[in-house]
Amino acid sequence: MRKNEKGFRCSFCGRDKSEALILIAGVDGHICETCVEQAQEIIEDELYSGQEITDQDDLLLSESIYPINIKDHLDEYIIGQDEAKKFLSVAVYNHYKRLRQTKSNDIEIEKSNILFVGNTGTGKTLLAKTIAKFLNVPFSIVDATVFTEAGYVGEDVESILSRLLQVCDYNVKQAEKGIIYIDEIDKIARKGDNPSITRDVSGEGVQQAMLKMLEGTDVNVPPQGGRKHPEQKLVKVNTENILFICGGAFDGIERIIANRMNTQVIGFNSAEKDRVDTENLIKYVTHKDLKSFGLIPEIIGRLPVLAYLEPLDIEALKAILTKPKNALVKQYQKLFDLEGIALSFSQDAIDFISEKAMEYQLGARGLRSICEAIMMDAMFELPSQKEITEFQITKEYAEEKLGGSKLSKLKVA
Repeated sequence: MRKNEKGFRCSFCGRDKSEALILIAGVDGHICETCVEQAQEIIEDELYSGQEITDQDDLLLSESIYPINIKDHLDEYIIGQDEAKKFLSVAVYNHYKRLRQTKSNDIEIEKSNILFVGNTGTGKTLLAKTIAKFLNVPFSIVDATVFTEAGYVGEDVESILSRLLQVCDYNVKQAEKGIIYIDEIDKIARKGDNPSITRDVSGEGVQQAMLKMLEGTDVNVPPQGGRKHPEQKLVKVNTENILFICGGAFDGIERIIANRMNTQVIGFNSAEKDRVDTENLIKYVTHKDLKSFGLIPEIIGRLPVLAYLEPLDIEALKAILTKPKNALVKQYQKLFDLEGIALSFSQDAIDFISEKAMEYQLGARGLRSICEAIMMDAMFELPSQKEITEFQITKEYAEEKLGGSKLSKLKVA
């Protein structure tokens, strides 16, 4: 029996059965574990990291598109926030110019990562999703709340790049020219001024781990995300040409801004206080305020472009309901149109929904919640009533349906 075993050899490298840990039998041959590993590496190199971009222009916007054209596209889907749109349009446009530039020894253009600050429901994530539809480069959106320091339950910060690799089918060359939007960046703020008291595993530790990635370096990325382990094959990705856009609500930062601007004092500074828009303090946000909030100076320095999103007023909420290409009213009309029902909203119903959204202080997301509460009975009953071909939402109908929902019991402090 021992003689027969020695007679088997790997059909690829010729190793004897006694020299291999495992010898897998096939129809007309055998293969050892070493050749299996080498074959796996060849497949990964050929199908994933070995891909070359035959035409770099495939990743670039047309040279006839300028920042103003990018902003026009954003205007079709997002109401207001002109300042934030300008920052985003310029950043994306400059990112493409960096990709187009020829290598020279004198001047090298550095990327300008962006940080968006704005209350919940003002459109930070919507800006990122809308620009993703317009871009030709790989684009991914990740959530910063799941990341922790190495060695703790959660995900490594390298998983940020895993999502980008998955978007472009693990083509490393394309991923290295992509754009990443990191949402909820404020959730990794430092939890206290004295880090020695408790281990801040999902706060300052995560910020420290993100530093080199934001600036630009070679990062070993687990292809499927999650935690890295010694037996795992990692993909090397260079982040020098990856543009990072971060966004967060930074709840409570208005108090920090107010203290810095001394808006609560009276006397000699009262004239200066009158010039301050106390209803929209977020417009005065600076990098110093972000440091006070809990971002470390090193990560603030790697997010040089700071933009704010203004709180939505009643007129903006009315426009959000009706004007964008993907407006809520148009979405509901499309749903009912599929059932053969022509849906319409009266102007006073639009006004009522917007006023309630302002009252509940839920931002643009509040509009969807209120509309769902109002439309629920109609969406439940009308599809089965084939004789109905038209339906209008009036203020009286909206008041009746919203008054009977749990949402109406929401109290605002």
